[in-house]
Amino acid sequence: MEGEALSFGMSIRGFHHMKKKRFKKEFLLFFLSLFSVFIFLNALNLNLGASKKIKIVTSIFPLMEFARAVSGDRGEVSLLLPAGAEVHTWQARPSDIIRLSSADLFIYIGSDLEPWIHDILKSVKSSNLNILEASKGISLIEGEPQNREHGHEHGVADPHIWLDFENDQIIVDRIADILSDIDPGGSKIYRKNASSYKEKLIRLDQKFMDSLKNCTHRTFIMGSHSAFGYLARRYNLRQISLLGLSPDSRPTPKKLIEVAELARRYKIEVIFFEASVSDKLAKVLAEEVGARTLVLNPGANLTKEQLKSGTTFFDIMEKNLENFKDALICR
Repeated sequence: MEGEALSFGMSIRGFHHMKKKRFKKEFLLFFLSLFSVFIFLNALNLNLGASKKIKIVTSIFPLMEFARAVSGDRGEVSLLLPAGAEVHTWQARPSDIIRLSSADLFIYIGSDLEPWIHDILKSVKSSNLNILEASKGISLIEGEPQNREHGHEHGVADPHIWLDFENDQIIVDRIADILSDIDPGGSKIYRKNASSYKEKLIRLDQKFMDSLKNCTHRTFIMGSHSAFGYLARRYNLRQISLLGLSPDSRPTPKKLIEVAELARRYKIEVIFFEASVSDKLAKVLAEEVGARTLVLNPGANLTKEQLKSGTTFFDIMEKNLENFKDALICR
């Protein structure tokens, strides 16, 4: 009997031991399953978060950089125009309409820079697209009347507002405002990012102010269209150009003679041309007055190489400043 009792007791203990072991195994499997579910849900949440980024499309490069700086990780920013395209004459494709229709925010300068803007916005079928016209509320430089469609003349404002860094600060704040309306949860981030970027613009503005304060010349000549009026106004310079505000216009012989006479009168040593425009006219004028040529870049769009290399708005403006200092003979 004692042997049977002992054997029975051992069986009971073995049973409990097996049960305990199986419980541990089941608990471990349960824990691993729970952990796997947690990892899956976390990854799903990250993907959902990424897909919830605010989709922002801009017409020109400076606006793209401003929007990226303000939106940070909460925005997905792209440029509407392909690399190297001329903003004044670009024409939208059906794929561009589709991209705008799926965006949350579109930022552009104004119809004097993007004459195609009204047609493209009419084609966009989206009630969720927010639109920011960057030039609204900014003090514009009025240009000379220009011939437009149907042969009528219209007064045209200079649209190159981003070449005054005070204007850029206003635009950056407005981007932060509209993003805060779209995504109130990110308002503090947008405003903090805007403040940080504005500090960089203030430093750039001060550098231009200090560098262009003491120069032999206060007048510069563009052998192309009048793209640098806002910069000239900001730093007390005078811009003379062969063309008006439209890059498609052509100078008359009378205009060429007039500008050449001004170049001689002001002892101009450099004729500027734009990075995205042929330097032919600038070279003709420079040869006529015994000057050399240098490039200025308004920065409305970049080449594929510049975009790929990560060229920034500040890189472009710093190079412009170097060439201004050279041409104006600044101390």
